[in-house]
Amino acid sequence: VYVSDEHTQRISIFDEAGTFLSKWGTPGSGPGEIDGPCGLAFGPDDVMYVTDHLNHRVQTFTADGTHLGGFGEHGSGDGQLDLPWGITVLRDGQVYVADWRNDRIQRFSAGGEFIATYGGSGDGDGQLHRPSSVAVDPDGYIYVADWGNDRVQVFDPDGAFVQKLMGEATVSTWGAEFLKANVDEAGARAKSDLEPDATANGWAPDEVPRYVEKLFWAPTAVKLDADGRLYVVDRNRHRIQVFERAS
Repeated sequence: VYVSDEHTQRISIFDEAGTFLSKWGTPGSGPGEIDGPCGLAFGPDDVMYVTDHLNHRVQTFTADGTHLGGFGEHGSGDGQLDLPWGITVLRDGQVYVADWRNDRIQRFSAGGEFIATYGGSGDGDGQLHRPSSVAVDPDGYIYVADWGNDRVQVFDPDGAFVQKLMGEATVSTWGAEFLKANVDEAGARAKSDLEPDATANGWAPDEVPRYVEKLFWAPTAVKLDADGRLYVVDRNRHRIQVFERAS
């Protein structure tokens, strides 16, 4: 298991049981140095791609930390980055980057050449506000954690808007066991309004997720498993929501 650690400026490595094995990383802005490493992903030939957040670039390394190269520079033009966060790499080596402050997803070739950009600033369908993570399924559909808009958006392979997910959380098996063992908590929950009326309460759209339990509140990461299930890290509610693609 490889973990990017923004605070300590390093990549830490653990075995399957969680035992610490090693670490690497040198703070700075030179080639191979990192400043605020965020997303990481492995591509073909076990090349590791790291979003070097505060250096506004993506760098590539071997699994043991040998620097290989990188791409990107600070800016808002094609191929430029402004605080990149999440990243995913396809089997053919194409790289998708959540370009956080530029409110877009950028797509690059395996060699780091710019291919396309998706999104744009706003809260409408297909627009993004501080996207933090991106995943791509085998059919080329793009899933984006639209962090600042409290939602997940889905785009087709050409970047056209397909769907938005606002969150549909239910009580999990573990949650049900907790409530069964804590009757006071269960009683208080039973009396609560878990879906209050936003209009009646005069809430702005960006306030609603704070009060409606099932909705996303600042989702930070999206991942797909081998069966096509989508996992969303619902940060401010301290949970993971799981979705299955409709046939």
